[in-house]
Amino acid sequence: MKRSAFTLVELLVVIAIIGILAALLLAAVSQAKGRAQRIYCANNVRQLGIALKSFNTDYSVYPLFINFDYRKGSYTDHFGDWRAALANELANTNIWRCPSAFRPVTFPAHKDYGSYGYNGYGMSPISDTNMFGLGERSGLQTNKIFGPPVTESEIAEPSDMMAIGDGFKGGDGVILDGVYILWRTYGLKEEFGSAKRSYARHQGKANVVFCDGHVESPTLQFLFADTSDAALSRWNRDHLPHREKITP
Repeated sequence: MKRSAFTLVELLVVIAIIGILAALLLAAVSQAKGRAQRIYCANNVRQLGIALKSFNTDYSVYPLFINFDYRKGSYTDHFGDWRAALANELANTNIWRCPSAFRPVTFPAHKDYGSYGYNGYGMSPISDTNMFGLGERSGLQTNKIFGPPVTESEIAEPSDMMAIGDGFKGGDGVILDGVYILWRTYGLKEEFGSAKRSYARHQGKANVVFCDGHVESPTLQFLFADTSDAALSRWNRDHLPHREKITP
């Protein structure tokens, strides 16, 4: 009887050890998968950066974030938006999807769900008449024409000016994903658990390509919460923090 009891204890110990080892293995596999997806995504972002440099070479400007009136002759080389402009420069069009991003079933079917975003506005709200990002200079005009485009010479520090990255916009402690913009803004409300998805995409980081073509993976905390000059200035083409734009 004592031997049977001892054998049962031994069996329970073995089962417990197997359970611990399985949990450790699953965690390691999950981390490895996350790293692989982050590397894959970083390569996508790097390719988008190459397409952006190609557009710069062709036209000496950055693509407009959006171009409502291009079919009527307004900046026709920019097509309808920055994505279409870069797609025209890409040989491989299968790079627009981050493998760690997913479209939630609760996300409205009529809304476009994106993986990558463009630093179109910098620290500026859309109402500014002098934008700080890459997508345009003068903001949305009354006739719904954006422009003029930002020239290469207007970028004060290309190596420290974010261009394209994981599609997030954030501020006031809220981060939204599933957007075609990289934007530090304010007045956001969390929708469809997007803050949770944002932090889960790359373990609380985002892949970003800069105007000079190099790729970094800053934390979302650094992107959307840090108010230091180093964190804020890389949003803006004049390389100034424009801290006054954090709140309306």
